Amino acid sequence: MPLFQRPPQTPDELAACAPLAIGPEKVQDMDEETWLREVYRGESVPQLTIRAVIMGSVLGGLLAFTNLYIGLKTGWALGVAITACILSFALSNLLVKIGVMKTPLTILETNCMASAASSAGYSTGGTMVSAISALLLLSVTPENPGGTHLSAMILVPWTVFLAGLGTVLAIPMKRNLINHERLRFPSGTAAAATLQSLYSAGGDAIVKARTLLVSAAVGAIFPLLIDLPLRAVVDPKTGETSKTGLLPADTPIFDMLPARGGETVDGVFTAFKPSDWTITFDNNPVMIAGGMLVGLRVTFWMFVSAVTLAYFVGPAAYEWEWLSAVTGNPLRAATAPYKAWKEIGLWFGAPILVASGLFGFATQWRTILRALSSLGGGGAAAKPGEEARSASGLTAKDVEVPMSWFVVGGLTSGAGVIAVAATAFEVPVHYGVLAVAMTFLLSLVACRATGESDITPVGAMGKLMQLTYGALIPQSTTANLMTAGITASAAGSAADLLNDLKSGYLLGADPRRQFIAQASGIFAGTLATVTGFYLLVPDATALTGVAGAAPQFPAPSAQAWRAVAEVFKTGLANMHPMHQEAIVYGLGLGGALAALEEFVPKARRFLPSATGLGLGFILPFQYPFSMLLGAILAWAWTNRNPSQAESYLVPVSSGVIAGVSIMGVIVAILNNILS
Repeated sequence: MPLFQRPPQTPDELAACAPLAIGPEKVQDMDEETWLREVYRGESVPQLTIRAVIMGSVLGGLLAFTNLYIGLKTGWALGVAITACILSFALSNLLVKIGVMKTPLTILETNCMASAASSAGYSTGGTMVSAISALLLLSVTPENPGGTHLSAMILVPWTVFLAGLGTVLAIPMKRNLINHERLRFPSGTAAAATLQSLYSAGGDAIVKARTLLVSAAVGAIFPLLIDLPLRAVVDPKTGETSKTGLLPADTPIFDMLPARGGETVDGVFTAFKPSDWTITFDNNPVMIAGGMLVGLRVTFWMFVSAVTLAYFVGPAAYEWEWLSAVTGNPLRAATAPYKAWKEIGLWFGAPILVASGLFGFATQWRTILRALSSLGGGGAAAKPGEEARSASGLTAKDVEVPMSWFVVGGLTSGAGVIAVAATAFEVPVHYGVLAVAMTFLLSLVACRATGESDITPVGAMGKLMQLTYGALIPQSTTANLMTAGITASAAGSAADLLNDLKSGYLLGADPRRQFIAQASGIFAGTLATVTGFYLLVPDATALTGVAGAAPQFPAPSAQAWRAVAEVFKTGLANMHPMHQEAIVYGLGLGGALAALEEFVPKARRFLPSATGLGLGFILPFQYPFSMLLGAILAWAWTNRNPSQAESYLVPVSSGVIAGVSIMGVIVAILNNILS
């Protein structure tokens, strides 16, 4: 059967593509045979069309900037499928009205579009905000504070091969996890429910799309005001003129409050101000919008650890001088207040995240055992002649992605990953083969965890690989980072595809066509992600900050990955004693919190969030504060008008994030042209 299809041309053809009367919640409980007979409509309803793939790739490419931007800010990644569904629904109806298209996208075309958009916007950016950014940070030296970027000739194939590897790794898992075990994959189920409601009540969807676009327009104003150098400023000391934005990046509104510590210069003591410890108000609303999505529990504990760093840990680190055995020079645990988050906070926060992530992964031993046991197959096979058939006479084997695609795709993408790792990242071929093999097993576990809990433990997977290769190749920080990047990126891509396939399964889509759409989005996503990374991070100072200012992108994921790699390279004995103590306390606190959540689940809502505490230590203060402010706004909105918040909270916050991040990339392009 041809994979690409013709979209409906007439109103009658479009009417035949209406959503099924069976809702996703009922399909969830069906066995494979019933699904094939009553739900599958991959032949009767257009799904994989050129227009769906193009629209998905374009929207996904734009949303890739969003994930890159917010990932460099917070370390989190946002799912793009639902946002893409809302936008494409409104866009396709607009294109019909102005005569560009004869009919709007069908529900299965929109689902296919979401797969391409999700692949482009989500699956390609994970390695940039973690391993690649960490590698850039490791290249920083006193002589080269901007570090050294990898060339596009390395980043492009690396990103493509990683996303491709993750995509094909999902093939042998799909039928078992989705068809037979019927795991919920909550994000995929939510996407299917969203599509069902969009096509059943289109007016509400149009309002949501308008809300998202208006919010994006408001958000887009801020990069123009902050990052575009339109205002001339004269330095009163030197008389030199420089250009800056019309709106400062942050405002020191808290400087009337007391701060800890101070410095003595030429016998004169000057007390530090709160702004010296990065206690300022961030004028960019993107973190407020992010906090609206993250929630109150995590952001509150981010704020608590940020305050703890600024008023207790940071000042103590600034005062603690240690005579380095390597250089013979005195060394502070934090050399300046504005560097406290990355010089001492990092060694508290990263161990908290590592310990809680690994402990949480270890407590999923039942999931791990189920994942490994499923390698042998996905249930009893039907006898010849007894297989269920669709209305058009197709069997499950006719519609599922064939294993030959897994073999060919796995060998191609796996070989590509191994080749790039060997030539560009100092990973011996045999260790590269081991990394790909471990990635398959760990992706299996990660995908099952996603299906059961909607949490893809890519951070824990990456840390496991860092620990493994820290023991195998302890002196190579590059190999340590990039092998971890293989697992984290591929596992994220595989879980993303399975969420999309779950959505398609609930709507009766053809998995082969959805796989093609997912694979096609990789190329648009790679182009957008690599280009956006170079534009947003022209050098490492965008991640480290300069001249006492907080960095535009603190890249907490990259900071944590770099810290683990450095420990294996330098050894604990060569670190500042306070850094060593911070690692021990951080590991203990992270492990203890994870253990309490696991063994005393009723007390969870009273316990500090390990994720929040860890992130608050490795971010400049203004970011946790803004996120807490956003979470409080979301909480107040939800309590005041629950139904309105349920409908518009996500479009408003997602729109602001999209507007800020997309315009941020455009402004970066303009600045490069004007400079």
